[in-house]
Amino acid sequence: MAKVHVTTSVNNQPQEFLCEPQESLLNCLRDEINLTGTKEGCATGDCGACSVLVDGRLVCSCLMLGVEAEGKEVTTIEGIAEPDGLHVIQQKFLEHAALQCGICTPGFIVAAKALLDKHKDPDEETIRYWLAGNLCRCTGYDKIIRAVQDAAKELAA
Repeated sequence: MAKVHVTTSVNNQPQEFLCEPQESLLNCLRDEINLTGTKEGCATGDCGACSVLVDGRLVCSCLMLGVEAEGKEVTTIEGIAEPDGLHVIQQKFLEHAALQCGICTPGFIVAAKALLDKHKDPDEETIRYWLAGNLCRCTGYDKIIRAVQDAAKELAA
């Protein structure tokens, strides 16, 4: 099968790559663009480890085809940090020890960013709802929820 040429933007940088028509965006990000921060957890869209933003919308990159990124803006965990350091969400994950093995962490941070971009002052129920598509097998969820709440407070200040 012939590979498809894809022109897109990833983390505000123009990107071009070749991929098989059935290849996932996750594999394209990791194997073609060498952005390995986005993790594969389940390959079925059940765990959220591969979460990215596509045109500002939260998606599981394991369920999106690479060819569907044509002309779109993709933001991965590598694109979340600020020019002068970590994004507030990333910093709060560290401060609250909301990570252990790290497989789920990039997806949680991207999902939290999507949430806080849309809801400036979410309550705990809203945070839990937005993060429900992300699974963690190490930390439990309380530290993650507290990190997102603290990030929301700091971003609102």
